[in-house]
Amino acid sequence: MSTQIAVRLPDDVVAFLDRTVAAGEAPSRAALVTSAVEREMRRRLAEQDARILSESGTADDLDSLVAWSTGTVELDD
Repeated sequence: MSTQIAVRLPDDVVAFLDRTVAAGEAPSRAALVTSAVEREMRRRLAEQDARILSESGTADDLDSLVAWSTGTVELDD
């Protein structure tokens, strides 16, 4: 589902959108704006993940399993 919204953008941003669509690099202005917003959402989630990782550290409950498997399991190349 999608919702139509009205957004006021600077002229140079609209010109960029139009050039990008005209060059065939995006199917529409809306698709390009959607892609940019989704990228910003992913960036913010990645920042949040990095913050959580820096606060909690990298140790997890699988470390002992990894240590056991690397000393026990033999893999043929």
